[in-house]
Amino acid sequence: MTQKLSKSFWEQRWQSVDGGTPTVTASPNHTLREVAAALPPGAALDAGCGQGADALHLAERGWTVTAVDFVADALERGRRAAEQLGAEASDRIRWREADLDSWAPPRESFDLVSAHYLHGIASRTAAFGRLAAAVRPGGTLLIVGHHPASLDISGGTMPQAVFFTSADVTAALDNRWELVRVDDDLPREVAGPEGSPLRLRSSLVQARRR
Repeated sequence: MTQKLSKSFWEQRWQSVDGGTPTVTASPNHTLREVAAALPPGAALDAGCGQGADALHLAERGWTVTAVDFVADALERGRRAAEQLGAEASDRIRWREADLDSWAPPRESFDLVSAHYLHGIASRTAAFGRLAAAVRPGGTLLIVGHHPASLDISGGTMPQAVFFTSADVTAALDNRWELVRVDDDLPREVAGPEGSPLRLRSSLVQARRR
């Protein structure tokens, strides 16, 4: 068990934003777009959805999505954004408030389970195992997070639990899984403290349940 960024931390972060303006880009994650484009629409779990950019992207493309986060304010922002898509796409998303550090999604219920940059997880191996168990046979697991090489850019404010390698994810998988893509040097560019571009490293695991 390692220290994590708490629910109260994220609640305060979202509540501090005026007028419902997102604190991060509203664009879906590139890896999610890339992986989902190669799959037929089905049932998806967006774990740690934040304001729901990935969930909205999937719903617009015919997926039914369960979007889970433990911050009510972030989920409400997602709901408001979904309303702009129209009823057909909006109705494909189920928003659920739950703590992924303890919540277990229904087993073998999703064709795609996606988690990008989970910041509220302390028991990572257990959480990754629960997410993997939610994937149906033939389905896809996609987990992306901050690589430990990016630890220094946090200025010591981010707990170690935020950072993990692909090996931390694959440790939760057994021989029922085929590894499709494993990468510990996935580039990610964000705005630095003074607005200048900052290049970070991410870890990625894409796996298919046999």
